[in-house]
Amino acid sequence: MPAPKKYPPELRQRAVAMYRAAEPKPVIRRMADDLGVHPEALRNWIRQDQADHGEREAATTAEKEELAALRRENRELRRANEILKAASAFFARELDPTLRRS
Repeated sequence: MPAPKKYPPELRQRAVAMYRAAEPKPVIRRMADDLGVHPEALRNWIRQDQADHGEREAATTAEKEELAALRRENRELRRANEILKAASAFFARELDPTLRRS
C-alpha cells in the first residue's frame, strides 16, 4: 500500500500552473516557501510536468504508472508460480509409486 501523499493534488497542480505562467521564471526555493511546500517537492513536480509535456527527457507519469503496474503484476505472477511449483512437488510425492507408505 503506497504511503499517503503529503500534499494534495490540487496544490501540486496549482503550483505547477503558477510556475508555468510566471515570466520570468521564479526561484523555486522562494516560490516553495510562499506555497508552504518543500523546495525539492516543487522541483520534482515541475520536472515531472516538463517530462509529461515532452520538454524534458524523462519517463512520463503514464509510463511510470504503467511500469509500476507491470512490476506489481510480475510480482504476483512470480508468487503464483512459486505456489504452483510447491503444489506440483507435493502432489508428485503423493503419487510416486516408489515411495513406501507407512
